[in-house]
Amino acid sequence: MQSLSKTEEDLMNYLWKLEKAFMKDLLDAYPDPKPATTTVATLLKRMTEKGFVDYKLYGKSREYFPLVKKKDYFSKHVNGLIKNFFNDSASQFASFFTKETNLTKEELEDLKRLIDKEIKNKPN
Repeated sequence: MQSLSKTEEDLMNYLWKLEKAFMKDLLDAYPDPKPATTTVATLLKRMTEKGFVDYKLYGKSREYFPLVKKKDYFSKHVNGLIKNFFNDSASQFASFFTKETNLTKEELEDLKRLIDKEIKNKPN
């Protein structure tokens, strides 16, 4: 799976949220100042070529929809981040994440509960 540029990711987030959308829907999703229609059209063309987006044609209008699930996209990128920046060590990543972010004690407790739940659900 290729990756998306930051501007493509922004657009993809709107498309994931809308699930399917015409150009007007996507432009409406952006906050002001909205990008030019030609900019969004170029991004959609590149994202289609990369295999992230497809569309159905209704006359001259295209209804776009994602081909990749948000969870799958970000899962691949988090795993790539762990591999490339933390020597493929989830422990190094967790250590960095818990020490270098401004998580509250409550947020850390929530993470601990999530991890404990996953440990219980893993087969031996």
